[in-house]
Amino acid sequence: MSSERLLLIIEDDAAFARTLARSFERRGYHVVVAANHDEAKDLLQVHSPGYAVVDLKLNDNTSGLACVQMLHQFDPEMLIVVLTGFASISTAVEAIKLGACQYLAKPSNTDDIEAAFGHVAGTTEIELTNRATSIKTLEWERIHQVLVETNFNISETARRLGMHRRTLARKLEKQRVK
Repeated sequence: MSSERLLLIIEDDAAFARTLARSFERRGYHVVVAANHDEAKDLLQVHSPGYAVVDLKLNDNTSGLACVQMLHQFDPEMLIVVLTGFASISTAVEAIKLGACQYLAKPSNTDDIEAAFGHVAGTTEIELTNRATSIKTLEWERIHQVLVETNFNISETARRLGMHRRTLARKLEKQRVK
């Protein structure tokens, strides 16, 4: 199938994936859905998507970053948008390095994602702020960096950060973007 309007969604939340797929189909896209890295790899044997939406945190202990890397190796011209409820600067930077064209925090709708596909080139029009990064933001960045390093294993992350697992779980619940 032509990659012109073919979209691959890699999302482990079946309900969200269905909703997103229906919304893109109404906009004229052909959509294929994978719940994890292996399913996406299998779909690439049959399809050549021009677009992809990848969830950063997948249930099979695979980071969406591995999916981004695989998709970019498959087709360097593919427009890949990473969606996450656990946004951080470190994962945003890595996603872009691995081939994503944009990185969006959830909740993001179809309009946001489609706009991200169209906004591939960088811009100098972004407003710069003079506000320093807060301690809470720095803490969250470090927590998320270690989460990525441990493939989102909360027990191992807590051990590496030297904090109790329950404390880490509470911090993650407070920071969760829905």
